[in-house]
Amino acid sequence: MISTTSSTADMVTQGKFQINAEENVEAKASSKQGCFGWLLVIISLFFIAATFPITLFMCVKIVKEYERAVIFRLGRISDRKPKGPGLFFVLPCTDNFVKVDLRTVSFDIPPQEILTKDSVTVCVDGVVYFRIQCPISSVANVSNAHSSTRLLAQTTLRNVLGTKNLAELLSDREGISHSMQESLDEATDPWGIKVERVEIKDVKLPLQLQRAMAAEAEASREARAKIISAEGEMKASRALKEASLVIAESPSALQLRYLQTLNTIAAEKNSTIIFPLPIDMIQNFMNRK
Repeated sequence: MISTTSSTADMVTQGKFQINAEENVEAKASSKQGCFGWLLVIISLFFIAATFPITLFMCVKIVKEYERAVIFRLGRISDRKPKGPGLFFVLPCTDNFVKVDLRTVSFDIPPQEILTKDSVTVCVDGVVYFRIQCPISSVANVSNAHSSTRLLAQTTLRNVLGTKNLAELLSDREGISHSMQESLDEATDPWGIKVERVEIKDVKLPLQLQRAMAAEAEASREARAKIISAEGEMKASRALKEASLVIAESPSALQLRYLQTLNTIAAEKNSTIIFPLPIDMIQNFMNRK
């Protein structure tokens, strides 16, 4: 259900964008060719009729499923909609056309050295995925849509990351990518381009900063380890205190503890024999002296 709603919204947006582009083209270039233009068109039609079998191959053109053709007649866009996919006809003397690829295109953003908000120099690169949404606008409004989008992506990357701290750059890549996508999409709308996705690939830190961050992380881990060890010793001392209180209440428990210790030692080192000597016997000898 969510995918259907998303695709429907994309279709509605694309339709609105196509209508706006057609209105702009219609306002810029009127479909009226003038007397001289119509004269050239009539001459071209007469030439096609006179040499029909030969000019048939010159008039019939084919565009693929993922392509559209924008036709220019005497330098003006002849139709409000691009042609294709499939067969379409052009006049050999007055018409020329430009093919536009509608497939998604990806390109790498070259590594950019950026000064973050907290004055740290980092080197960041990324990747952008975009496609042409309106073929007429991509041909009529910009000379080279692909090159312009690449250059704009570089400047947008520098502008967006220049407002972020190093901690935000390392932890909030998804938010930065979304912000870049919105900026690029808004800037390329007049060119008929839809930016689908922007991703941050790699963030390269200076070597000295890497060492400082590693030392800080190591010191933090050692501090946590010492705290955990101290807490463990405190809990162990409390347990020993409670055990001593239990043994003091029952003298036979101490003898059982002796036997348990002997059993443990005999299991680990069979060549060692230990005989427990009661402390009371030693105290008797000491009293005689």
